[in-house]
Amino acid sequence: MNFEETRRNMVNSQLLPNKVTDSSVLEAFSNLPRELFVPSNKKNIAYIDSFISVSPGRFLMEPMITARMLQALELKPSDVVLSIGCGTGYSVAILSKIVETVFAVEEDADLISDATKIFLENEIDNVVMIEGSLKEGCEDHAPYDAIFFDGGIDQISENIENQLGDKGRASALVMNSHMLGSIKVYKKYHDFVSCLDLCEAMTPFLPGFEAKSEFTF
Repeated sequence: MNFEETRRNMVNSQLLPNKVTDSSVLEAFSNLPRELFVPSNKKNIAYIDSFISVSPGRFLMEPMITARMLQALELKPSDVVLSIGCGTGYSVAILSKIVETVFAVEEDADLISDATKIFLENEIDNVVMIEGSLKEGCEDHAPYDAIFFDGGIDQISENIENQLGDKGRASALVMNSHMLGSIKVYKKYHDFVSCLDLCEAMTPFLPGFEAKSEFTF
């Protein structure tokens, strides 16, 4: 299978037609082999326009959703970014090509091991892996210029909002219990956080961020 051609097709048929125009985001997606971050028996579907299971209950988000969320962060080369839910490390690796430093929180030790191995083998040396609760983020290295949620969430907590620096940005795919949701972009000015809906989307929830079932009569 020609992964380079398939990667190029992903950019041309999934990202560009869906308003992904940021040159740094497009360059990172064009150059990073996505097949490195999926199980060996799924490498032939690494570039499909859908989420991919990488371990029990954990998924690689759709390329278009990941790209739209990253673009919404308006990333700069000097930024320090917190990624919540590293998984096998694909989105973190994309971030590492764009910004100065990425702190990646993951609670699954096996996924940390897998991601770290990939980073080492591909000379990705500006990522700091942190084992800890996804719900808590990482206060130790806050404040961050941007925060990225690598999976669906029910809401962004005040605790994680507080880890944003002034003029910090966060992007998340916020969904309800019916798996309906949208990509939201949060921007912090002093102590006020604004929110903008970017587009409708859906993806599996991150562990601990599942929406509570809504009670109906």
